[in-house]
Amino acid sequence: MKVLVLGARGRLGSAVVHEFGGRSDVVALGRLDLDITDDARVMARVAAESPDIIINCAAYNAVDAAQDDPVTALHVNAFAVRALARAALAVDATLVHYGSDFVFDGRTTRPYVESDRPNPQSVYAMSKLLGEWFAADAPRQYVLRVESLFGPGNGPASGSVATIIARIRAGDEVPVFVDRTVTPTYVVDAAAATRLIIERGLPSGTYHCVNGGQCTWWEFADEAARLIGRQPRLVPITLDQTTLRAKRPKYSALSCALLAGFGVTLPDWRDALRRSLADGPAA
Repeated sequence: MKVLVLGARGRLGSAVVHEFGGRSDVVALGRLDLDITDDARVMARVAAESPDIIINCAAYNAVDAAQDDPVTALHVNAFAVRALARAALAVDATLVHYGSDFVFDGRTTRPYVESDRPNPQSVYAMSKLLGEWFAADAPRQYVLRVESLFGPGNGPASGSVATIIARIRAGDEVPVFVDRTVTPTYVVDAAAATRLIIERGLPSGTYHCVNGGQCTWWEFADEAARLIGRQPRLVPITLDQTTLRAKRPKYSALSCALLAGFGVTLPDWRDALRRSLADGPAA
């Protein structure tokens, strides 16, 4: 089986490449290897590689910046997915694309299921939803929604989880949301689930692919500090107290019941965090 991985240098992409390496013929492409916003180049490269599976880990994740740069967000998160789906159709490949919890508005109190109606509240969120829709152009496709990714990766640690852990280790104050509920996702577990989904030939469609359970960012930071063995200096904040450009969903935990029904389950987020911290500092 030949697997083409886009966005292979990022946190999730690195985990996917590692998961499939040794089991498959993996072609790993980063941003400098292929501009996924160039439709002609995407079509030509996919045709040349003729993969069985295309896994798209590339994304524009600058949530606030997207408010001022919608063109880039749409090109990377939506139109590039359309190009990949059409390229997949041309070579009869399966497309895997990663979605986001941000497609929901956060106005619920129980984990979202795949049949819940999206209601994006920002440019970034809309671009991710459009990408999900465009992925359907592929002959076989999986849209795997993930959120709050953490785990080892190439380059400097980045993202909410990495920032929280770095500040705890440094003994700095850590401002954390007490009113944002998420389901943190360990990239190693998401990559393993991706492989199982493909190997077991699950029906095409959208699946939530996150670790088990849910927590506020305050609860996550407190657990991280316990595992690290530090007394944290947590500063509680609420969404209403921030001046973020883009609106965040207050409640965005995702249910993996659909995926579990096919025998694919991810461990609880606490177990995932423990393993991630054991892997090294780049959480």
